[in-house]
Amino acid sequence: MLILLPPSETKRPGGDGPRWRPDALAYPTLSTQREQVIDALVALSDDEEAAARVLKLSARQRGEVAVNAALRGSPTMPAVDRYTGVLFDALDAATLDDASRAWLAGHVAIHSAPFGVVGALDPIPAYRLGAGIRVPGLPPMRAVWADAVGAAIAASSPSFVLDLRSEAYVALGPVPAGIPQAYVRVVSEGPDGAIRALNHFNKHAKGELVRRLATSRPDVPGPDALMRWAQDEEIVLRPSAAGELELVVPPTTR
Repeated sequence: MLILLPPSETKRPGGDGPRWRPDALAYPTLSTQREQVIDALVALSDDEEAAARVLKLSARQRGEVAVNAALRGSPTMPAVDRYTGVLFDALDAATLDDASRAWLAGHVAIHSAPFGVVGALDPIPAYRLGAGIRVPGLPPMRAVWADAVGAAIAASSPSFVLDLRSEAYVALGPVPAGIPQAYVRVVSEGPDGAIRALNHFNKHAKGELVRRLATSRPDVPGPDALMRWAQDEEIVLRPSAAGELELVVPPTTR
């Protein structure tokens, strides 16, 4: 099984890993696109005003321009440790034992705008770039990544893809139709049986789900095995629309 996660806008600074190299990441067929995006981000950073405008930075966020300017020489840390925010705080990968982190390395990829999909433990630097940003000198992010990411996922031959990404990142790399897959939506079910989609809390629920998978390390070759595991773990995960699964959380946790 391959689990696809979105990135987070917020990230830990610094790191103790070697400076970034495109060939140090999983999915090496994406190296050309990675180089193109990083080159464009670094070039954009030469003009702080233009970079702040393109990246939609507030005055308080202007320091992110310098972060991008230093991308090629910045220290790295594992991607799953780089990102903070609701999903990654719930996953809390830093507190997992070595076996659980190794499971993340073998089963989880994180999809970002500058790097495409990378392995959970791949070393990446801090950066600032979202899925919807149009960087001067590049086509739209979807044109940069969609076909290349889809091909990279297909080349890795996953038996099943569990897609926990936001729709913005799904658009940057749809999973090819021939691969068994399920997109997860987080919902709550009220006492009246009404189903309500969740927004902010959906990230927390996804992070908790991945943590539970990493700590139990089940063999999940497909959606049926995933739902059997979820039932054993007392997690409500059920089919909904075609190709989708609902992760149901209690209304009181919203």
